[in-house]
Amino acid sequence: MTAIREIASGLRFPEGPIALADGSVLLVELARGTLTRVDPSGRTAVVATLPGGPNGAAIGPDGKVYVCNNGGCFGWFDSGDLLIPTMVSDAYSGGSIQRVDLASGAVETLYTHAGDVKIRAPNDIVFDRSGGFWFTDHGQVRARERDRTGLFYARPDGRTIHEAAFPMDFPNGIGLSPDESTLYVSETFAGRVWKFAIGEPGRLIPSGAAFPEHGGTLLYGAPDYTLFDSLAVDSAGNVCVASPSKGAVVVIAPDGQKVAEVQVGAPMASNICFGGRDLRTAYVTLGGPGRLVALEWPRAGAPTAFTHRG
Repeated sequence: MTAIREIASGLRFPEGPIALADGSVLLVELARGTLTRVDPSGRTAVVATLPGGPNGAAIGPDGKVYVCNNGGCFGWFDSGDLLIPTMVSDAYSGGSIQRVDLASGAVETLYTHAGDVKIRAPNDIVFDRSGGFWFTDHGQVRARERDRTGLFYARPDGRTIHEAAFPMDFPNGIGLSPDESTLYVSETFAGRVWKFAIGEPGRLIPSGAAFPEHGGTLLYGAPDYTLFDSLAVDSAGNVCVASPSKGAVVVIAPDGQKVAEVQVGAPMASNICFGGRDLRTAYVTLGGPGRLVALEWPRAGAPTAFTHRG
């Protein structure tokens, strides 16, 4: 069994990890409303306060951190050992894409709409090498209804955004193949991972099939009750999806075969990123237990498009 090393605990539902060159990890704390830096010794420091629900995060071409803020779409139930998100929240204020300057902690709101389409509860984000970014909109749930949402593509200029695929069922994790020809998206409650062919930056090539309406192709559908959260892609093109229900990272090959289910020592795995020497360390956030853990991965992670230059 792979040794699991705890780096930090006491976090308020961590998500969106970003491994930095100095060995520290940036992450968001959904229930605390912060962007937080965790140093290699486990010490934490708040970089910026992000009221609402900071969710996914990624470094952009300017070295700043771009955050999917879900607007507080989750409520919270504290069971003592686990902080559990509930799908209905009275505190919801609307979703947005925000940008954080790591040096000053200053926060800008870039997007709340894509044309006439309101961004409901953006969840996860990935940059391509052209400098644009894809993100999912998980949507908000109300007592007896929920949003229909999809995928978006935007530029960091705060003016250029469009909806790229619609509709999806609670889209969550998002990632690119190493050659950026394929976009991968997980759906939380359906336990599915979809793939989309990319024609050029920001443009998808529909599969041509009548169903599903969003134009993607099913890569993998779980045969049991599996919740899928956020994801990362490794250097072999495998899609590594955090599963809260499994307490594991589910590894899916580019041909759709499940190749591994890597247990991470606690329930409610929420996200994964790669860092460390040769990108061979997997950093995994455990949302409910409030922990950041690390383990050595059998393959290097795929490099992200941009890294922090500071």
